[in-house]
Amino acid sequence: MTPVPADAEAALAEARALHVPVMLAEVLEALAPLEGAVFIDGTFGAGGYTRALLEAGAARVIAIDRDPEAVARGRLWAPVYGDRLEIVEGPFGLLDELAGRRVDGVVLDIGVSSMQIDAAGRGFSFMREGPLDMRMGGEGPSAADIVNRADEAEIADILYHYGEERGARRIARRVVAARAEGPIETTAALAALIEGAMGPARKGQIHPATRSFQGLRIAVNDELGELWRGLMAAERALLPGGRLAVVSFHSLEDRIVKRYLQLASGRGPSGSRHGPEIVRAMPRFARPAKDRVAGEAEVAANPRARSARLRAAARLDAPFVELSPAELGVPDAPVAADLFGDGRTGGGRTGGGR
Repeated sequence: MTPVPADAEAALAEARALHVPVMLAEVLEALAPLEGAVFIDGTFGAGGYTRALLEAGAARVIAIDRDPEAVARGRLWAPVYGDRLEIVEGPFGLLDELAGRRVDGVVLDIGVSSMQIDAAGRGFSFMREGPLDMRMGGEGPSAADIVNRADEAEIADILYHYGEERGARRIARRVVAARAEGPIETTAALAALIEGAMGPARKGQIHPATRSFQGLRIAVNDELGELWRGLMAAERALLPGGRLAVVSFHSLEDRIVKRYLQLASGRGPSGSRHGPEIVRAMPRFARPAKDRVAGEAEVAANPRARSARLRAAARLDAPFVELSPAELGVPDAPVAADLFGDGRTGGGRTGGGR
C-alpha cells in the first residue's frame, strides 16, 4: 500500500475541523446500503458527505463541484482515500456525463456552501464586507454586473421571483437611483441601500437584505435551472435500485425537488388549465420516503441546519423521461438576458452549479 503523504493527512484534519455536513446521519441512511457501492456527490463543497460515504464502506465516490477553490482544497486530502475518490470540476447539472458511468447513489446539497459564505472575498454575504461577486465558479457576470447594468424591471423580477422579496420594486428603484451617482461595488454598499429602502429589521426579523442577496445569488449562478438539470442528470445516472438524496435549504428549491419526485414516481398533481400540461409516464422512482428535517440537537449545534430538508427516493428500472423546468415549477423570471448573452428565462441556461 502506498503511504499517505503527511500533508494530505494534515489537510484532511483541517477539512474535518472547518465543516460539518448537515443531516449527515439522515443522508447516509437514505443512501444505504453503502458497503461496496459507487456514489456521486454532486455538490462536493468541503467534502463532508464524500468522506462519510467512503468511511462507511463505499467502493468509490465521484465528487463534483464547479467551484475551483473547493476542488483544489479537496485534492489536497484526496490521496488519503487513494483511487476510491475522484474529484471532478464541473456543474452538477452534468453529473452523469462527468461521472461517465451509472451509479448506486447520488447526493446533492443544494445552494451556497458555508465555505463560500464565510469567504468575504466571494461576496455572498452582507454580513462580511467584500466585492459584490457571488459567482460560484468565478466566471460570467457577477452580482455587481446585474445590480449596475440590468434595468429596473429585471432587478425587481430577480428579487421577487428568486428572493421572494415583496419589496422588490422599491429596492430596484433605490438601486437604479443610487447607481446613477456611481457603481455599487460592495456587499456593504448594497446592503445599506436595501436597508434604506426597506427600513431596519425589527426585533426577531431577518436582515432586510437577506432575500435580495438570495435572489441575486440564485440569478448569478442559475441555481434553480441547475437544480432542474441536476435532477435530470441524476435520473439518467442512477442504476435500478439506486438512491437519490437531496438536501435543500429554502422553499424554492424544496418545491422543485418535491414536485420532481412526485411526478417521477407517478404521484404528481394532475395540473390545471392555468399551468403546464403534466405528461404521464411510467414511474422512474419508487414512492419517495417522507421528507426529513434536522433534529433539535443538530440545530442547536449548527443553526444552518434549521432550514435544511431532506427528500429521497429509489430509482426503478424504467426509461428516463425528461421533465421541463415549467413542469417542476422553476420560476420563469427574466435574468438580465443581455448580460448572460443567452436570452434565458427560468431553467433554460446551460452551465451553472453549486
